[in-house]
Amino acid sequence: MNDLNAVNAPESNASFFDGLVNRRRAVRLRLAVELEIIENGAVVDTWPLDTIRRADSPATELRLLSSSAPELARLVITDGAFRSTLIDKCPSLYAHETSKSAYARIVGWSLAAAASIILTALYGIPLIADKLAPLVPVAWEKRIGDMVDGQIKTIFNAEACANEEGLKAFAKMMKSIERAGNPDLPIDAKVIRSPVANAVALPGGRVYLFKGLLDKAESPDEIAAVLAHELGHVKNRDGMRRMIQSGGTSFLVGLLFGDVTGSAAVVFATQQLIASAYSREAESRADGVAIDVMTGLGRTAIPAGELMQRVTGDQKDSIGILASHPLTGDRLERFKREAKPVSGKPILDFGEWRALKAVCGKD
Repeated sequence: MNDLNAVNAPESNASFFDGLVNRRRAVRLRLAVELEIIENGAVVDTWPLDTIRRADSPATELRLLSSSAPELARLVITDGAFRSTLIDKCPSLYAHETSKSAYARIVGWSLAAAASIILTALYGIPLIADKLAPLVPVAWEKRIGDMVDGQIKTIFNAEACANEEGLKAFAKMMKSIERAGNPDLPIDAKVIRSPVANAVALPGGRVYLFKGLLDKAESPDEIAAVLAHELGHVKNRDGMRRMIQSGGTSFLVGLLFGDVTGSAAVVFATQQLIASAYSREAESRADGVAIDVMTGLGRTAIPAGELMQRVTGDQKDSIGILASHPLTGDRLERFKREAKPVSGKPILDFGEWRALKAVCGKD
């Protein structure tokens, strides 16, 4: 019998990041035919030995990833004896480090890191964010969006609404908005079951409408105009800019080297993304997109201002649309000043609007 199948197969404690949630899990590793990841006595995952690759790590620990696991999944091992045994059993541990693309990535991002340090010294994080955000590859931004998505759901303890007829109406509205707005990456939009009156755009094309805001809306145009505004933030990559600004140097360094999964800066930056205000310039750019989108649909962006003004009267949450989208008189006047006569058909009919309002079902 293969000794790896024996009862005395090597074991060791380790830290595990499953690549789905930004949380460190204390696990036990067993080096059998495959590397078994054990939590509370149960095997929660197995990594075939020929899929295991070494990730960048300090000399005091061994960080591993697997081509069979989620892209962001990591194991962190500090047991020296177990590390040596495991390294001997993994035939492809260093395979990925010899590719030309790997060298190009290392060189390219090393240069970017050096440039960022110089820019930090000269201009500071806000200006770096403006310069760096448009250069972050879309695939990287989507990975960051996936992490932020998990933090959003944790912060609000909420899930996506799933009423079928409501989702059809929501999809119809988003399709119209995307067709008029022509974003440069796919939009993943959802309605979130949360009483907070808010709508947010996350890095990577995620747009979330919160049930609390939908409940306060009185017409499809109000919601459509707000979502068109969020589309503006996506197009302008404002979420990525604010993630860099709010996360500070810890997030910036993690971003440059492709590993922000373990950084507490991600949690902080996510909270700031939904709680703090965009700059006046960012809001103005997003308003311009909302005006263009609604005009392209034969409607106006004025209802977005009317909805936000209505929320102003009773907004109690510190995290809400007033924090992340401060409504000023100048902005509302701009909506009115640049509005064209309504010439298009309603974005949703009465039945579709009623279905969208009920997308989260009964509380």
